[in-house]
Amino acid sequence: MSDDAVEPAIRRVGADDGAGDDTPPVADLTGPERKLHPDVRYVWALGALVSALVVGVVAAVAGFLLLDNPVVPGVGVFALFLVVGLVLVVFRYRVWRYEVREDSLFLERGVFTRVRTVVPYVRIQHVDVSRGPLERGLGLASVVVYTAGSRGADVTIPGVALDRADDLQARLKQLAIVAEGEDAV
Repeated sequence: MSDDAVEPAIRRVGADDGAGDDTPPVADLTGPERKLHPDVRYVWALGALVSALVVGVVAAVAGFLLLDNPVVPGVGVFALFLVVGLVLVVFRYRVWRYEVREDSLFLERGVFTRVRTVVPYVRIQHVDVSRGPLERGLGLASVVVYTAGSRGADVTIPGVALDRADDLQARLKQLAIVAEGEDAV
C-alpha cells in the first residue's frame, strides 16, 4: 500500500453541513492500511548504534580485564551488534503497519514474534502525540493511544509524519466519542 494514499478529510464537529448532527460519519474517519514513515528507520538505526556502542564498550572493558586486549573483543562485538541491529531495523520496518478501521485501531508489528493488536475505540481513554529530539529533526512523531485496562494499557505507533500524527489523533478522538455514544445505554 502506498504511503501517499489519500485519506478522507475529517469533518469538524459542529461544522454546518445541514444534517443537524455534529458527529462525523465513521466512514469519514477511517482509512486504508498504513505503513510507517520511511525516516523512522533512522530513529531505529540510531538506537541500534547506541546499543552496539554500549555492548562494545562492555566487551572492550572485559577484554582489557581478561585478555589485556580491549580492541579485538570491543570492535568485534560492536560490529556484530550493529549489523544485527541494522538488519532488524529493515525487517521491523517491513512488518509494521496500522489501520484505522470502522470499529477499532489495528496494529501489526514484530520481527520474530508477530503481534497483531486490535484496540476497540470504546476502550480509548486519550491519545497523545509525542516527539523526541531525533523525531523532531526528522518531522516525525509517535502516536500513543491509552486504553482502559490494567496491564500495558497503551499502544504506540512510532514514525508517523507530524501532520498525519495530528490527523490520526483527531480521528481517534472522534471515533472514541462516536463509540462511547454507541456503547451508552
